[in-house]
Amino acid sequence: MFGKLSGSAIPFDQPIPLIAGAIVILLGLGVIAWVIAKGWFPYLWKEWITSVDHKHIGIMYCLLGLLMLVRGFIDAIMMRVQQAVAFHGGGYLPPEHYDQVFSAHGTIMILFGAMPLIIGIMNFVVPLQLGVRDVAFPTLNSVSFWLTATGALLVNVSLLVGEFARTGWLPYPPLSELRYSPGVGVDYYLWAVQISGIGTLLTGINFVTTILKMRAPGMTYMRMPMFCWTSLASCLLILAAFPVLTATLAMLTLDRYLGFHFFTNEAGGNAMMFVNLIWAWGHPEVYILVLPAFGIYSEVISTFSGKPLFGYRSMVAATLFICIVSFCVWLHHFFTMGAGGDVNAVFGIATSIIAVGTGVKIYNWLFTMYRGRIRFATPMLWSLGFMTTFITGGVTGVLLAVPPADFLLHNSMFLVAHFHHVIVGGVVFAVLAAIAYWWPKAFGFRLQEGWGHAAFWFALAGFYVTFMPMYVVGILGMTRRLQHYDMAEWRPWILISAVGVVVLICGVICQVVQLAVSIARRNELRDTTGDPWDGRTLEWAVSSPPPVFNFAVLPKVKDAEYYWEVKQRARETERLGREPSYEPVEMPRNSPTGFVCAFFATIIGFALIWHIWWLMIVGLVGAYATFVVFAWRDVPEYVIPADEVARVDRANRAARQEALAAGAAA
Repeated sequence: MFGKLSGSAIPFDQPIPLIAGAIVILLGLGVIAWVIAKGWFPYLWKEWITSVDHKHIGIMYCLLGLLMLVRGFIDAIMMRVQQAVAFHGGGYLPPEHYDQVFSAHGTIMILFGAMPLIIGIMNFVVPLQLGVRDVAFPTLNSVSFWLTATGALLVNVSLLVGEFARTGWLPYPPLSELRYSPGVGVDYYLWAVQISGIGTLLTGINFVTTILKMRAPGMTYMRMPMFCWTSLASCLLILAAFPVLTATLAMLTLDRYLGFHFFTNEAGGNAMMFVNLIWAWGHPEVYILVLPAFGIYSEVISTFSGKPLFGYRSMVAATLFICIVSFCVWLHHFFTMGAGGDVNAVFGIATSIIAVGTGVKIYNWLFTMYRGRIRFATPMLWSLGFMTTFITGGVTGVLLAVPPADFLLHNSMFLVAHFHHVIVGGVVFAVLAAIAYWWPKAFGFRLQEGWGHAAFWFALAGFYVTFMPMYVVGILGMTRRLQHYDMAEWRPWILISAVGVVVLICGVICQVVQLAVSIARRNELRDTTGDPWDGRTLEWAVSSPPPVFNFAVLPKVKDAEYYWEVKQRARETERLGREPSYEPVEMPRNSPTGFVCAFFATIIGFALIWHIWWLMIVGLVGAYATFVVFAWRDVPEYVIPADEVARVDRANRAARQEALAAGAAA
């Protein structure tokens, strides 16, 4: 009745996952009990769980991403500690558990940490920067989020029920085939990633449609903020790359479940085809993450330099260049596979050329700062830290693009250091910059700067102390994923790396303290005008936090820095422009469709993992019924009266007028 599921699925003989799982369950139950006891559940259900407001969905994406980032960081700590104590010995993690830890770390950090954070920031910011009221498909947006949450839930369920994959963050055959991985670990990976991948693909459709078809009146393509351009490029990559991932994992699923031979060595299968296909998705995935990060840095550096972004058109061209060429470099991940010198040379050259697009961006950011009035607020510090760190990662990437060098360094710790320089220095730093930058817009108060600066310096120092030694041990021959080792010359560098993790932990603690202190002192840090950083793009034209309808009247954009020029005219005349004529606003109603879809998707995924076929059928019937109900619903949009729109906008105008008067008096 319960397929492969039995009492032996719970790891009673492994105290670490058992204790960790128990802590997670107790914390979850405690939070639920606290919410119910406080009487907050109706509010959470109405305003958040069933919300189709892009701002709320963006915040929930970011919350999910931060939680999974912490989970992935715990896995990283476990790996560094294991290697620090595993010289001439087994350490504290048995090999099968260590394999699960590094597999979960990579999967969680990329697909359930970085992706939700980047998509969450896009959700919150892009419609505001475009001057519109929501995304093209609000309910689909909710479905996307909850499917991503389903995938994250399944990964975490594997901590306590069964096991996770032991294959690495990409499940290479033949190790991932049923013969060599007969347990449910690979199945957890397959269904978690497939379900969340569907959510990501829906997000790509949603944002490409939104950016191409729903801009404010007068906002031509060349008047869009740079973050909108990089988000568009990222979502185009999602549309092109994620179907490849879906098809590849579907073929591996057929191999495991129905005895197909796509990636076996029998019956015409070829394991190397999997490597080709997975990296045809995997390398564009890096740019799906990094391109929006570049957009974040563009917004932050322009704002805190007090200047327009230098070379806007060349930045757009560089973004689209990277978007296209990112599909021409995937083979550099397996130069050693035997494709031949000519093929390796072509992909090595393409990998070197793509660095030109990033180089254009670096120079443009430098020229934006040149002779600007730079303010070293926390978002700007993260951006400056990124520039130095990402250049290091980029240079080592160009080195790995040379096939002879890659033959020496392939699959070594050098590669681990390079990848983390690019992803942590490029994406995680961008996320932390974005949180500090747009936090007041989301919640109405700024984050405390002192603890933010401390978090940055600890994180930057800890990052270099952690990952620079990995370049050294990689050159010395240390390969990835070693559960123990016997080479004495590696040990000092591994211990230094472990010290770096301690410094990184201090940075994480400072970040948490910053949030706690800021929330406690939110009245002192209140943003009354909606424009705490003297911003240049349209999201700063509305109150903090923005009303559900975003803009009382859709702006009529007349040039690239329309909001900045309107603000400068207001400062010169010491008064705002004429009050607009307010009209009623139609907005979409909240819908439980996304949450219900995720509920049934969780049932289907869990049932498929454990071969509980009757439960899978129940889930499919429920999911189908949900789609039928949604398709045949007859729920009109609700209307916000003009008086309410006027009341909200006049309050914001009054605060801004007061700030203008105070600025003129000063």
